Amino acid sequence: MGWFKGLALALVILLLGSAIPLGLADTNGTANVTGSYTGVLDNSTREMVIASNLIEKLQRLSKFAEEKIEPIKDRLPENSSILENYGLAEEFKDKAIEEYEAGDYYNSILDSLTAMHYYRVALSQLKEGKEKVQETREHIRMETERLRGYFRFVEKTIGMAENQGIDVGNLTRLYNETKEAYETVLEDLKAGDYEKARADLEVAREKKALLDEELKRVREELAYANADKIVKEFLERGEKGIEIAQKAIQLGEEKGYNTTELQERLDAFTAVYDQVKVLADDGQWEEALNVMKENRETIGDFHRAIEFIMRKAHERELREKLGDVRAFLNEMQGRIQKDAKALRELRSEGVNTSRAEIQLRVAAQELRIGVELLKVKRPEQARVQFAVALDMLHRVDEFILAHS
Repeated sequence: MGWFKGLALALVILLLGSAIPLGLADTNGTANVTGSYTGVLDNSTREMVIASNLIEKLQRLSKFAEEKIEPIKDRLPENSSILENYGLAEEFKDKAIEEYEAGDYYNSILDSLTAMHYYRVALSQLKEGKEKVQETREHIRMETERLRGYFRFVEKTIGMAENQGIDVGNLTRLYNETKEAYETVLEDLKAGDYEKARADLEVAREKKALLDEELKRVREELAYANADKIVKEFLERGEKGIEIAQKAIQLGEEKGYNTTELQERLDAFTAVYDQVKVLADDGQWEEALNVMKENRETIGDFHRAIEFIMRKAHERELREKLGDVRAFLNEMQGRIQKDAKALRELRSEGVNTSRAEIQLRVAAQELRIGVELLKVKRPEQARVQFAVALDMLHRVDEFILAHS
């Protein structure tokens, strides 16, 4: 606070020593030149006028701060820096008013400037706090939204494990604690208590980390209880994946593509697949599951490659189906651009083109809606939109022809 007192003192010296009639100066250092002025004010008069000006502005600032801070005062933590700065501002304001009323204008100016400083700091912190609360609220909302699916997954795991006779007491306890912890964070945000929300969020995340570990343990125990089903599903899915990869490599080689990386992933996966199949054929389900766990990365890399192949195949199929539609859309967009140019020329010649311009905008809008409907595989509804767009374009063309 000492540095600000020094700054305030420097401002007072500048105010009192200025050649401008500072009795008419405002707190921003600008002079009021609208009134008349004759002669030079003595120092005591200067101090009185400046102090009076500052007290007036200080009271307006105080009222503004009170309207913003008092309604939420009880919701802020006791050690809040906003309350601390607001409290200091109130103290210096009361002191400045007392000094002014006692005729101690010099110190009243100093304390008025100091009070203004703390009010502005408190208001700035309040604004920053509101922005942080909004940002955190959105972050928590998104995190909680994602956790809904996670909690459903935990609930499903608990049910499956119970049916298999697996002890889920610890998992259930951690699940309830974690869910309750996140609900507490949301309650904090609803109450506008940003600091408490941040602290409670850390607690909630710590509980979730413990829940993750216990969930992993139970899932692993559950997996071994159902090792035969998991291994059979792996073999079935793996067989289809191998077939898809082999066809993709064959087509790629025929077209001259580099298929080395896909071949490497196929070879690595096939080695794991064969090992698992041998153990499964002997009924060694847990051993087969262990092989899958040890080669989790190889299996994941292969299936990601298959998903990429399937996605590209789907995109190619979609492009082929939309081949004729694309030609139609290109033609329509070309007509819209051509008609827009023709209408601009007619308008520059003094022709009232308002109605035709509206019809052209409707045509462009209907065309866009039709395209969006095609993307979500609703061709019949898209056809209706395209018909409206075509009708509007015919009307625009007739207008252009009539006025050309």
